[in-house]
Amino acid sequence: MDKICILGAGSWGSALGILLAKKGYAVQMWTNEESQCEDVNKTRENIDFLPGVIIPQNMNLNIDMQDSIKGAKAIVMAVPSQAVREVVRLAKPYISKDQIIVNVAKGLERGTNLRISQVVEEELEENSFAVLSGPSHAEEVAKDVPTTVVVASNDMDVAEVVQDMFISPKFRVYTNADLVGVELGGSLKNIIAFAAGVSDGLGYGDNTKAALMTRGLTEIVRLGVAMGAKAETFSGLSGIGDLIVTCTSMHSRNRRAGILIGQGKSLEEALAEVKMVVEGVEAAKVAYGLSMKYDVEMPITSELYGVLFSGKDVKKSVIDLMMRSKTHEIEDLSI
Repeated sequence: MDKICILGAGSWGSALGILLAKKGYAVQMWTNEESQCEDVNKTRENIDFLPGVIIPQNMNLNIDMQDSIKGAKAIVMAVPSQAVREVVRLAKPYISKDQIIVNVAKGLERGTNLRISQVVEEELEENSFAVLSGPSHAEEVAKDVPTTVVVASNDMDVAEVVQDMFISPKFRVYTNADLVGVELGGSLKNIIAFAAGVSDGLGYGDNTKAALMTRGLTEIVRLGVAMGAKAETFSGLSGIGDLIVTCTSMHSRNRRAGILIGQGKSLEEALAEVKMVVEGVEAAKVAYGLSMKYDVEMPITSELYGVLFSGKDVKKSVIDLMMRSKTHEIEDLSI
């Protein structure tokens, strides 16, 4: 069996590991938590992240990073976006240049404002890279719920290798040459999902959520195109597809955190209650900075930034969004 290494043992990494193991790969998933490693290998269940899902025998956790990476066909980066650089640096001494790096985190690096592909490229200049993204809750993928995603790379041969690696009767994988667009779509939708959660927490309805999703997509397209992405990418799985699923599902930790903010809890309280990384928080901070850099209007992102980091009242933000200067919808969408 070909070996696949997964760095990170959270819900998404575990779900993808289970998928790959069912396809016959020998999966080694690295974790830095010895107790998690022992528990999962013994019980065959990742109780903290994917309770009720049985882990195949050809998938095991390992606290030895070198052993996990050695001989793997590909290395799947399944850690939170803010931890990618640190983990890549830890793994770098053990990675050979013929191993493909596949990122599945959806975020932008704090401080540098870089996409994950740019972070990895700075650390691993010789390795091929691809990103796997799209509307894909780990809880559903692990249970074989039919799911469709997209893999993007600057090298389409690499994208097709990763496509073949992951595709299955319950997990359809498309390819896309627009790496920038696929990365940004997966990252920026978390901001809108957080805002949609705030709306739910305030007790607003379907009308409000539809408005947030539609106008949120406009913001994503504006910034994406300014950064070099293709507008049509955001009509696909990593754009509107991921936006729909993240804004409407309670599987979405971004939406759940937003609901708590809308109900009056502080950011710290909300994050503590969700108990998992909420990528939309850092994404809002980074995207706000990028909107300034590229001179792109992103009113929803700006208001969420104000709520999360400047103490702005959420109801005041709603009023400010609704009472912005009148404009023409289609002119707003022109690029």
